[in-house]
Amino acid sequence: MHRSLQRGVLVASRRSRRALGGVRWHGGPKVPNDAPTITVTFLQPDKTRKEVQARVGESLLQTAHRNEIDLEGACEGVCACSTCHLIMPQDLYDILPDPSEDEEDMLDMAFGLTDTSRLGCQVIVTKDMEGTEFKMPAATRNFYVDGHKPKPH
Repeated sequence: MHRSLQRGVLVASRRSRRALGGVRWHGGPKVPNDAPTITVTFLQPDKTRKEVQARVGESLLQTAHRNEIDLEGACEGVCACSTCHLIMPQDLYDILPDPSEDEEDMLDMAFGLTDTSRLGCQVIVTKDMEGTEFKMPAATRNFYVDGHKPKPH
């Protein structure tokens, strides 16, 4: 009886996570090097713009790290911090899947939160994002370890 109850809870938990869009990857989804690319721009805290190639299917955090953009990602992309906070343009924000409850909890701790804030580790690059500019906030709140900046795997 106990074992079947555990199994039922696990299955229900998986269904709930899928329904909420709460899929998480350690470091982000695995995307082949030859995946199609689009051009996006990161508006950095110092107001400089960096135009980069983003692979369709990877997270915005992965795009930033692969292109040496200083978007922290202290938790390495598992939705456990707010250091990859990005500000989306309203038109893109409106068509993105809703953030999970976990992402909303992390965003509550983000510096410079806006109505269109999202975590870069939770937003997956699509062809619709071609030409989009993502704004990085002026600062981040890193509760993990002061100054800790993980290196991409």
